[in-house]
Amino acid sequence: MMANPARDTITIGNISIQALHTPGHTPEHLSFLVTDGAFSDQPGYLLSGDFVFSGDLGRPDLLDEAAGGIDTRFEGAKQLFASLRDKFLTLPDYVQVHPAHGAASACGKALGAIPSSTVGYERLYAWWGPYLAANEEQGFIDELLDGQPDAHAYFGRMKRENREDPAIMGERAPLQELDPADVAKDLAEDTVTFIDTRHHTEVHEGAVTRSLNVPAGKSVASYGSWVVNPETDKNPLVLLASDQETAQDMWDHLVRVGIDNVAGYVTTLEGLPTFTPKLIQPAALAGFDAAMVLDVRNRTEHTAGHIPGSHQLSGGRVMWHLDELPTDGTIVTYCQSGVRNSVAASALRRAGYDVVELDGSYAAWDAWQQMRESVSSNYANQP
Repeated sequence: MMANPARDTITIGNISIQALHTPGHTPEHLSFLVTDGAFSDQPGYLLSGDFVFSGDLGRPDLLDEAAGGIDTRFEGAKQLFASLRDKFLTLPDYVQVHPAHGAASACGKALGAIPSSTVGYERLYAWWGPYLAANEEQGFIDELLDGQPDAHAYFGRMKRENREDPAIMGERAPLQELDPADVAKDLAEDTVTFIDTRHHTEVHEGAVTRSLNVPAGKSVASYGSWVVNPETDKNPLVLLASDQETAQDMWDHLVRVGIDNVAGYVTTLEGLPTFTPKLIQPAALAGFDAAMVLDVRNRTEHTAGHIPGSHQLSGGRVMWHLDELPTDGTIVTYCQSGVRNSVAASALRRAGYDVVELDGSYAAWDAWQQMRESVSSNYANQP
C-alpha cells in the first residue's frame, strides 16, 4: 500500500511529523520524518526508532529468538533491505538520524555510541552501505544475521504486552523508605523480594539472603528483567538505595520493562538476614567437582573464547531455560568480568540452586591461564 503523506502526517504548530512504515526489525515498525516549518518545508530529521542506528541496524530475529516465531528473521532481513533502499536512502544526505538506542543495546549487534547520525554518513560508512550500493540483498542478509547477540527472554513478554496493551498505572505515589524491621519480617515470610543494587564486589562481601543483585546504573532495566518476571513473580520489590531520589529513579527504569510492583526502599542492610555468596578462584576450578560450569555471556563471546567444558546460556535467558541446568550438584557461573555473573547467580540462588561464582570471571581465568603458560614456557626454556 502506498503511503499517503497527508493522512500519515501530524502537524503541531510549525512542526510536522510524517509516519513512515519501515518494516524489518518488526513487521509493523514505524519511523518518523520531522520537518521544522520555521526553517524549511523539507524534512530535516528522522526518528528512526529500531530501524537505523549509528553504524548498525535493528535486528530482524527477535520474533524468532524471544516471541516464538519460526524463521521470521529471513523475511525481516529482506524487509530491512527494502526499507533502506526504498525509504531511508531516498532521503537527502543532510537529514539527521536520531535512533531509539545506542551502544550496548541488544536490539542490534554493533551499535555506535554516538547518539545521532545523518543519512549521508550512514550511506557512506555503515557496514551495510556497500551491499545497498551494489544491490546485493543476499550478502546483506547473511552479514546482518551473522553474530547477532542472544535475545533477552523478556523481549517475548514485552512483545505480548505491546500487542495487547500494557496495564495503565496512572499517577504513582513517591516511593517510601521502609523500616528494616518490617522488611526483615516480610523477608522471613517470603512476601517481598529484596533487590540489592550494589556493585557485585560489595555484594560478595555480604548480601541479604535470597536477594537479587540488580546493580544500579544504565542497565537497571535490562538486569531487572533478567531476574524478575512480573507474570510469575508476584512479590513486591524492596530496593536498596541511598535515598528516595535514587530509589525513584531505579523504579522509573524498571517500569520501562513492566516491573511495576515496588513496595519501597531501605538505605541499610542492618537488621536484615545476610549471607556471603560463595566464590571460587580460577586456580581452584580445575579440581572442583562442579555439576556444570555455566557461561552466562553471549554466544559470540563464548565462541571467541571460553572455559573448556562450559555450557553457554546468556544471562538474559537463564531463568527461562532452567531445563538446561542440572537439578543436583553445584553450578559454577561466570561472565566476562563478574557483573552479569552476579545478576544471574543471585537469581539461581533464589530459585534454590547451589551456585558458586568464579571470582573475576572469565577475564581472571584467562589471565591465570596465560600466567601458567608463561611460567611453563619459561621453565621449559631454561638450560
